[in-house]
Amino acid sequence: MRAHYFDDDHAGEALDAAFLGAQGVHAERLPLEPSAFQGPLDALKRANGYIEQDIVQLAPETPNLDVICAKFVDEHTHDDDEVRFVLEGEGIFDIRTNDDRWMRVVVEAGDLIVVPAGRNHRFLLTDRKHIRCVRLFKDTSGWVPNYRHARA
Repeated sequence: MRAHYFDDDHAGEALDAAFLGAQGVHAERLPLEPSAFQGPLDALKRANGYIEQDIVQLAPETPNLDVICAKFVDEHTHDDDEVRFVLEGEGIFDIRTNDDRWMRVVVEAGDLIVVPAGRNHRFLLTDRKHIRCVRLFKDTSGWVPNYRHARA
């Protein structure tokens, strides 16, 4: 996982997992073998009340990929945490800090990220346009995006 500021005088300044944690964003590395990562995911589910788990994949051959991605490129929040454990590929989470600055978090295989409910963020694919993730939910209806421009 690579994280840095990208919208102000500190653009490019590296951010570590401790900083992300102070911002309410959980970030850690897990092994990619299902027998090794499922235990930590189950513990996270128990600790936070997540009851649903699935796998989602986006790839160049995904039908309507551009339409799907367009839903997440605008700044938004969710009523539930956004939990992703990356199995393959990579993606970009742009997340607002507590003081409303942008930080960019690039996730890749082995990265677990939890963007807390109510935190403004957006999601983009990298140029590879491929990511496969385990998702955890408290309730799948909590994953509906609430767009910032719609709340203004």
